[in-house]
Amino acid sequence: MKKLIFGVFVALMIVSCDPGTGHLTGVQGRRSFYPEIPLGMVYVPTGSYMMGQSDEDVPFLHQTKNHPVSIFAFYIDNTEITNNEYREFVYWVRDSLLLERIYNVDVDRDFGDPVKREIDEMDIGDMLMHDDVYYNETTQQWEFWEDNYDKTNTFYRDNFPLSWTFKGVPDEVVSALVSEFYLKTDERWYKRKEIDVRLLNFHYYWIDLVEAAKRGDVRIERNGFKPESGGSQGEPTNPNLDPQHRELKNPEHPFTGQPVGQDENMGYFNTKGQNNAIRGHADRGRFIIEEEINVYPDTLVWVRDFTYSFNDPMTNMYFWHPAYDNYPVVGVTWQQARAFCVWRTQKLNNWLTGQGMLWVQDFRLPTEAEWEYAARGGLKQSPYPWGGPYIRNSAGCMLGNFKPMRGRYFDDGGFYPVKAYSYNPNGYGLYCMSGNVAEWTETTFDESVYEFAHDLNPEYRYYAMDWDPPSLKRKVIRGGSWKDVGYYLQTGTRTYEYQDTTKSYLGFRCVQTHIGRGGSDFEAEGGNEIKSDIELR
Repeated sequence: MKKLIFGVFVALMIVSCDPGTGHLTGVQGRRSFYPEIPLGMVYVPTGSYMMGQSDEDVPFLHQTKNHPVSIFAFYIDNTEITNNEYREFVYWVRDSLLLERIYNVDVDRDFGDPVKREIDEMDIGDMLMHDDVYYNETTQQWEFWEDNYDKTNTFYRDNFPLSWTFKGVPDEVVSALVSEFYLKTDERWYKRKEIDVRLLNFHYYWIDLVEAAKRGDVRIERNGFKPESGGSQGEPTNPNLDPQHRELKNPEHPFTGQPVGQDENMGYFNTKGQNNAIRGHADRGRFIIEEEINVYPDTLVWVRDFTYSFNDPMTNMYFWHPAYDNYPVVGVTWQQARAFCVWRTQKLNNWLTGQGMLWVQDFRLPTEAEWEYAARGGLKQSPYPWGGPYIRNSAGCMLGNFKPMRGRYFDDGGFYPVKAYSYNPNGYGLYCMSGNVAEWTETTFDESVYEFAHDLNPEYRYYAMDWDPPSLKRKVIRGGSWKDVGYYLQTGTRTYEYQDTTKSYLGFRCVQTHIGRGGSDFEAEGGNEIKSDIELR
């Protein structure tokens, strides 16, 4: 039997090392990939259109100049992100923080007086089954067996999965461990025990590809060869300056003290003295940006946005009450919207990994050009997603949620925001691309961006620092809202808000870049057939 197994093993080794025909065949055995449209999204195929205002523009107003652009295929949410969808993000952060607190119990600190509780025999039955912890009837507190006192407390990990469901563990025990996450007594309303939302911070990372794509001076030489000329193939011409990387003006990072700005020379000099000039960053880690942000929406925007106006009921109820579950979330900053996209990416890719499937592209905010392309719904020159040039249909009904006439807010059927799937969708199946709430985009606002942006997936990004002037912290918003006049509902109208502001009329939706050719026939996308699926005729 052993000989048979050995023979099979040798045969497999021989087959795996088989050089085949000697011709170029590519790596064999790779799985085929067939893209799937994410739940709640629609597919927008690759195409071109005239970006900018469809109607005649004010003379010399450069920010709305028409120009042709091409956009690659992507998926986009068919509605704005709703309160209930964003609440899943908030609850995930809340539960993660609470579970992290429970999972990292400090035995010496946490199993003293705060955990003393009057618990009957039935409640502690499950606990007595564990080796690490027991309930001392004499002292009336939880204690660890002496031989296991310094061991990791696995009891809480066993009883509190990430779904945050109790398994027969008394609530009194948990409350003692996570009491710091609740509002203090003097901050409670009607003595209600509630989570302190100021502590709901999401810790995450993102890669600054724009900065990583830049090149600096070469700082490391290879093979002991140092050209006499210096410069890009030798030592840095000026090691104290790094003009290629903004904010990094010194040879050392102001916080970490590590060398920054220079590139690593990954090339090698041959015997003739030639270098292949390959470069790589000496410290890739500095392009991995670590962030932490509070995720709870600003519910006070309803009071702050409007002076001499009574909107307190919306502050009290809009985000948390089930009646508003399917309404678009508001009061979210640009940074919070981006953090939501990071969390949504992690959520999907972690699930795909668990299913043995391949990762997909990240969720993100749409670029300004993508948003307008999707809002047009396949119509080339129409000023509105539903066609044009009117905001009413033939029956006189409003086609979006905005501010009709001089303040007749309810003439269109909505006083404040309405449900995210209200009114008729556009040609791509997208709801409320005009009106209801305006939407964040990834694009940094500049009045003259149409003059210099590329015609291939046009985009302008600038990650503003705290010390940057406010003009560099403007982000493009599109679509108009329930409080805007009809002009802002046009697909070509652009305006801005500051990235760290929150508004009662501003939400967002996510996009994801398609993996594949991006043709109009989605069923033909994917696969690894050698024969081309495009034939020129």
